[in-house]
Amino acid sequence: MKHILGIFTAAIVLLLSGCASVPMAPMDQDAKAKEFLFAPGKASVYIYRNETMGAAIPMTVTINGKALGQTAAQTYFRLNVMPGKYNVESHAENVSSLPLSVEPGKNYFVWQEVKMGMWMARSLLQQVDDQTGRAGVMESKLVASVVSDNDLTPLDAQEAKSASPPGAPSEPVGQKLRELQSLRKDGVITEDEFQKKKQQLLEKL
Repeated sequence: MKHILGIFTAAIVLLLSGCASVPMAPMDQDAKAKEFLFAPGKASVYIYRNETMGAAIPMTVTINGKALGQTAAQTYFRLNVMPGKYNVESHAENVSSLPLSVEPGKNYFVWQEVKMGMWMARSLLQQVDDQTGRAGVMESKLVASVVSDNDLTPLDAQEAKSASPPGAPSEPVGQKLRELQSLRKDGVITEDEFQKKKQQLLEKL
């Protein structure tokens, strides 16, 4: 019984003290992110953890199955993403999932709330309003993400791509034909090469 009590006490101490170490972004990137601007045609997603509870426990964050890295107490991730559907997950003692649909020209704030677990911290992801989200981000520091903005594709775009017929041309045939005509005109390819490639394109229709 004493042994179990000792383990439980140690877990509580770990939850309430110490601080996990995660790679931080440069200060100028943190300052820029806190201007709450977004790239043209994109949305900005902030995932923040502004509590000190469970500070010693790093928590992994993923979007659409891709790991951004880990958060620590009073840290956040910020991404500029294309419009569409995303699934945000927080991995601690549990896995908390939050579906997110974003529109261009808007900021979205996801709070990674820390909860008490049996042996370590748990978490709960919640989408919060703009005022609450900005306040949480302002008291946190930017974490360096291992995933770039261009690495993330909306789930609905992935589904549309996978639903395309096998072998379907990635670009309109008419566009490719115009490109071939331009190459023939510039002397990059011969008339025979042009006719051969043109026939290959027409066979795909």
